[in-house]
Amino acid sequence: MNMQTLTRALLLLLALGFPLAAPAAAQPGKPVKIGFLAPLTGGAAQIGRDMVNGFQMYLDEAGHQVGGRKVEVIVEDTGGNPATAIAKFRKFVESDHVDMVVGETFAHIGYALAQKADEFKMPTIFPVIAADDLTQRKPSKWVVRLGWASSQPSHPFGEYAAKTLGYKKVAVFGTDYAFGYEVVGGFQKTFEDAGGQVIQKLWAPLGTTDLAPYLSQIKPEADAAFVIVVAASALRFPAFYRDAGLKDRLPLIGGAVITDESILPNFGDEALGIVTPLMYSAALDTPANRRFVAAYRKRFGKVPSYFSETCYTSARWIDEAARLVGGKLDEREKFVAAFRKIEIPDAPRGPLKLDAWGNPIQNIYVRKVERKNGELQNTVIHTFPAVSQFWTYKPAEFLKQPVYSRDYPPCRHC
Repeated sequence: MNMQTLTRALLLLLALGFPLAAPAAAQPGKPVKIGFLAPLTGGAAQIGRDMVNGFQMYLDEAGHQVGGRKVEVIVEDTGGNPATAIAKFRKFVESDHVDMVVGETFAHIGYALAQKADEFKMPTIFPVIAADDLTQRKPSKWVVRLGWASSQPSHPFGEYAAKTLGYKKVAVFGTDYAFGYEVVGGFQKTFEDAGGQVIQKLWAPLGTTDLAPYLSQIKPEADAAFVIVVAASALRFPAFYRDAGLKDRLPLIGGAVITDESILPNFGDEALGIVTPLMYSAALDTPANRRFVAAYRKRFGKVPSYFSETCYTSARWIDEAARLVGGKLDEREKFVAAFRKIEIPDAPRGPLKLDAWGNPIQNIYVRKVERKNGELQNTVIHTFPAVSQFWTYKPAEFLKQPVYSRDYPPCRHC
């Protein structure tokens, strides 16, 4: 059939009312499926809700699309349980046929999920899980972290505590699992490099709610207490510290989650003055963050936590990476490669990009709990710009040392 004959045939079909199929590129594609894990029950339930809220808020703003394709989010509750998280990950892959898995909270669960990401060759995004070795000694080509490495804020903060706050001797109290070890380890490393001494380490099991027996053991000769407790242990921590008679005699510093905005509104004046480092504060005074906080507050009736911000920014990151591959998320290796190339100059937390190990390079803020307009907030009192997970250490040399643990660095001054 020559071109003239073909044209006549097409015109005849149109005249007779027969519809012509649209070109394949114009056909609506299947939605992008995202499996989202969060602890929606148990001691970390508020964290889980903040995660879902932040992620969903960006998708709502983007018209429920990523990379120009409609998106379907399947949310599963892990309850903060490793076995449950693994089972839900497997469900996402084998039953729901998702294009990627996003979420979860706890460091020890992250290590288990990374193995599943490798097993299933599944793009996996951790907006919250901070376990150091996920982007250090045990990186996975299928895992990208968009929050922070556990020791990342602690590195600049240890030096700040010694050189700016002027502390010489610090007692440590932490939750007895990987995240606690790494937050403490990063602080101890740089604090002691700067001339300070960690003179005590106390550990409480994950989920401990009665902290008084531990606080009563803190050495009185310390200049300050560095504390990192999580989930149920964090819910009333400032009150426990006050009731132990420590608030007025021993300055309290620590890992950022002890005053995170997910729990900060529940505290009273007992939390005033606590100093922590993190890559986000709802009180950060930038145009991007003011817009984000206003929109989040209007929708959810509270200020966003770091869990909200990292999940909001992760959704944006997914959108931009999906656009970079033209919406072809079934080409998983190309999508993950594109994901690692994205840079966001105006996230609510500030500018960020990924290093060669898949961890953000980003600002770290030193924050102090203050009351403003009747509300507690983490006021930013110092900014460390563009902080790497390796701080000022050379990566090759840093990675030769063991991962921070219960016994590393050793407590030489205890």
